[in-house]
Amino acid sequence: MSYEERNVWVSLVVSVLAYATYVVIVLSRAREVPLSQVAYVSPLLWSIGGAIVVTIVGSIAVSLANRRDGHRKDQRDKEINRLGEYNGQAFVVMGGIAALVLALVEADWFWIANVIYLGFVLSAVLGSLTKLAAYRQDFSTW
Repeated sequence: MSYEERNVWVSLVVSVLAYATYVVIVLSRAREVPLSQVAYVSPLLWSIGGAIVVTIVGSIAVSLANRRDGHRKDQRDKEINRLGEYNGQAFVVMGGIAALVLALVEADWFWIANVIYLGFVLSAVLGSLTKLAAYRQDFSTW
């Protein structure tokens, strides 16, 4: 497994766990108040910030654990990264459009923020899964 592939795994796992933690916290707070009235800002910011920090620390740990493997990117790594980023960006666009529609119908800020966050998470997950599939299958550029 290449250095880049290990970092993709770190990113995928951290993204899923951070979002799952956020959802659990918000849903547990929704027992007392309606979902759109839940205090979501602090858990949202902590889950995003925590995911960034844990991803950086995880990448450093992967790097230190596999020092002998080297950290060179070849053309295949660059193409796989490009493909994954292109596929993942679709959810960023869809999340932005959904947020725009919610803003136009004057939905609660809770729903707008959450649809944007969901778009980012789905983008990270789809991008990571695309990259992992490309690493596991014969990936050749034409």
